Amino acid sequence: MILKNKVKVYIAGAHSRGTTMGHYLQYLNPSVKIMAYLYDNDEENPLEINGVPVIKINEKSKLDTECLVYLGIRGVNHVHLTETLTKCGMKHIIPVDMQLDLEIRNRYLKKYYASIRREYLKIDELNVSGNQTDKENKSVCVYVASSAFDKPLQNSYTLEEYEKKIQVGAALTDRDICAEYRDDIGENISAKNTQFCELTGLYWIWKHAKEDMVGLVHYRRHFMIPDDWVERMEYHGVDVVLPLPLYVAPSIEENYRNRHIGVTWDYMLEYIKENLPEDYEAASVFFKETSLYSPCNMFIMRREVLDDLCQWMFPILFNVAEQGEILEDSYQNRYPGFISERLISYFFDRNREKYKVVYADKNFLP
Repeated sequence: MILKNKVKVYIAGAHSRGTTMGHYLQYLNPSVKIMAYLYDNDEENPLEINGVPVIKINEKSKLDTECLVYLGIRGVNHVHLTETLTKCGMKHIIPVDMQLDLEIRNRYLKKYYASIRREYLKIDELNVSGNQTDKENKSVCVYVASSAFDKPLQNSYTLEEYEKKIQVGAALTDRDICAEYRDDIGENISAKNTQFCELTGLYWIWKHAKEDMVGLVHYRRHFMIPDDWVERMEYHGVDVVLPLPLYVAPSIEENYRNRHIGVTWDYMLEYIKENLPEDYEAASVFFKETSLYSPCNMFIMRREVLDDLCQWMFPILFNVAEQGEILEDSYQNRYPGFISERLISYFFDRNREKYKVVYADKNFLP
């Protein structure tokens, strides 16, 4: 539901999903008034967000029952919080599922890109006409990063014909998941997987893949693209497909610092300043942006573009990992993978005149 009239709303959720949804709604319709951000668990939450109160609720809480409530939380928590809101008398509860999130985010991005005078292109909106004779001559493979440590999917998922599994972190286990490819064959960084995540697969693809077009997705995240995506890329001269940008507050840099270990970000900036001075000022400006960040280390791109990206990015990441070393917290230890998401976004923003970039929706498999 996209709000078109002046309306009061609550946002259920006071973390990134909730604040992002609140920003989208108010940007699309400035007359939207957020009454409060709501939660009902024992997590630590801020007292307010941009001057809007953050309130812990229970079944006795007094709320304006005519307001809409958007569930800006993980889907697994929808049922529980809906029960609490229903007991509070709320009548208009709107779960933000994948479909609604994509609808709102795409509306937001179109408006935002227009405001900064940039073209917002999606691969599923590109038309193709005439005969495409080059398709058979173009080899393609979208590698699906999978590991022996992945949790099982709730429902089975059939890979597309162009998707092939690559076992990442293969050097760290004796278990073979019967993937078509492994990241520990030939020149590789497979043993660094606990820090570099799916980037050990990216490194292997860079060093060994022979296809004209290559991609990287995850066993839980895949691009939602039309069957004729190769023809569309060829017909329109597209170099890169990236996931939809995501709004992050208060900026790309500060979002990283708030969620991860700030000194690892400092190592990255220091390396760029000393070794890539032509990038430093542009990167510093870019990292103050809020809505140009394509997350998840996912892409499809021409092989030569992949070479350019990896030659530029991996020396930065290796230096950062050397300085940051191994962290005890297994999640925060993945900082090279988190930094790379921001670096990939910057790389293609800096080179937007050189490479034609379009975007695609992605799914998430529970």
